[in-house]
Amino acid sequence: MALQENINGVLTWPNLLSCFRFIAAPVLGLLAWHGLPRTYLAVLVLSFLSDVLDGFIARVLKQESALGTRLDTAGDVVMYATIPVTAWWLWPDIMRQEAPFIMAVIASSALSAIIGMLKFRVFPTYHTWGVKLAAAVAASTAFLMFAGGPTWPFRLATLICLLAAIEQIAITIVLHESRSNVRSLWHVLTDKSKSSQRAL
Repeated sequence: MALQENINGVLTWPNLLSCFRFIAAPVLGLLAWHGLPRTYLAVLVLSFLSDVLDGFIARVLKQESALGTRLDTAGDVVMYATIPVTAWWLWPDIMRQEAPFIMAVIASSALSAIIGMLKFRVFPTYHTWGVKLAAAVAASTAFLMFAGGPTWPFRLATLICLLAAIEQIAITIVLHESRSNVRSLWHVLTDKSKSSQRAL
């Protein structure tokens, strides 16, 4: 009975959606390697949707958990590490042209994660509103770009990604211990102010 409850606690819809990105990453690699851009974009859309829906469904079904948070973050890392490499195989000209913006997004995200790991010895799992917005905008504009649309929306999305990364770094600096599912820097500062007032 206890084993069944543990299995049910792991095999939730949000966790399965997060795990989908682990499966989608090698599939994207195969599709890119074999030069199938349309199918690649279809799987990419499903991956982006899984990223959007897992947290939302977890809140609606009240299935939020520490495991779910870690799976969500790990799925994001695997997916967003896969996309630049596989996209290069399919659209090398676009990737070369937009390399400064793509590298800015990757570098800012990596720096934010590294600073968090250096301070707390764990991978940050803040999932701020800013990061969610940045991921949604970057994903949609990247899809548009790869589908033959203009590149300037992706360049604007880069700025949003940079701001989201800066906010995450600021949150790491302000926090005294690691926390998950932090909505924004403003919420962290507000909680800190309330704690200081209670201490007085």
